[in-house]
Amino acid sequence: MPSDDQQLAAVQRHRWEVGRRIRTYRVGAGLSQVQLADRTGLDHRTISRAENGVHATSIDVIYRIAVGLGLPSWRLFHDE
Repeated sequence: MPSDDQQLAAVQRHRWEVGRRIRTYRVGAGLSQVQLADRTGLDHRTISRAENGVHATSIDVIYRIAVGLGLPSWRLFHDE
């Protein structure tokens, strides 16, 4: 069984990977963080925090970001 430190590291790595995917899809759509925030009704700082993996992002926020990007939410969890 992984140690607490290993589990925490895995969670942080996954958070960073989701953030990287958000950023990749946002830039690919030609949107700034402010423009995506406007599409989602979220604050641009929330978009920034999600992209940087600084804080745990709720599934509700991930869903709103996915909708704002025109994607199914699972795309933010898995590379194609």
